[in-house]
Amino acid sequence: MRKSYLELIGRTTALFVLVVFLGCIMTKNSQHKTNEDIDPETCKYKEFKMYGKVEIVESFPDVKVQVVESFPDLKVKVVESFPGDCGEWEFVGSFPDLKIQFVESFPDVKIQFVESFPGIP
Repeated sequence: MRKSYLELIGRTTALFVLVVFLGCIMTKNSQHKTNEDIDPETCKYKEFKMYGKVEIVESFPDVKVQVVESFPDLKVKVVESFPGDCGEWEFVGSFPDLKIQFVESFPDVKIQFVESFPGIP
């Protein structure tokens, strides 16, 4: 009886350690993904710069974007001309630097529209 009890404790402990280890790995991987979404040095998502002339499309976007009120990946300021800094967008109908599609779920990037201080929060 005593041997069975000790084996049960050993198996339970091993299972607990395995679950904690896998949880740590999964948490680290999910955090790593969010940290590499927009490069803070170049203000690029993948190879697309997140500033400049932007066209809204319904299909085949460069980036799928969700507008949020809190915890954005990028704060966006809409400008009329010279969108040269990170997060400054000028909406155009042709010849864009970036094509976006607004989505409600599964975005590539979450943005928040602001009046000042655009860029990566």
